[in-house]
Amino acid sequence: MAATTTTTHLSAIVEAFEELLEFQVKDGQLRLDRFCETCSLISVLFNCLGLAFKFAEMEYVAKIHDLVEASKSYATLENVLDLDVANGTVKKPGSHSRNLRRVRQGLDLIRALFEEFLSSEDYSLKDAASTAYAQVCAPFHTWTVRTAVSAGMYTLPTREQLLLKLNETENSAEKKMRMYIKASRPVIDYIDKLYVARNISLDW
Repeated sequence: MAATTTTTHLSAIVEAFEELLEFQVKDGQLRLDRFCETCSLISVLFNCLGLAFKFAEMEYVAKIHDLVEASKSYATLENVLDLDVANGTVKKPGSHSRNLRRVRQGLDLIRALFEEFLSSEDYSLKDAASTAYAQVCAPFHTWTVRTAVSAGMYTLPTREQLLLKLNETENSAEKKMRMYIKASRPVIDYIDKLYVARNISLDW
């Protein structure tokens, strides 16, 4: 019963994203510091997935760290993007705007993974993760990275092991995963619209 009565990592993530959504609806913009604070919680999920997603965890944490530093100077996601647009550095490696795209990709990867995980009780975590990775990240990664990820998929925990790591039951995890999917999708869409509104393509 502990998994359903205590605050778990998944509970904290869901709550943070729902609050982020409330603030965005109320203020019309997303504050960069609050965005970073919320997104930093996702790194725990990458860690639970082990070696296969170590690359994602390391990249994700590094990008979040960069945006946390940026939040000391810029109030909103819009401010960061507008600065890079003015300087012509949106897609430059290391730019805040590029790092924001990668963080958004991380959020979407977890969303896709949860959707695949919930699609069937017989669906292995390896199959779910492979499908999610192919949808969200593979198109933007080099052959070397894709090959390394593919090999790492064999080290993923089982469904049961993942639930144990998350301190969740099958039922509690399903409920919270669906809540994350619902709360994260508008945030992901919001970020995409920031780029589209500035005539920046999303295929990178």
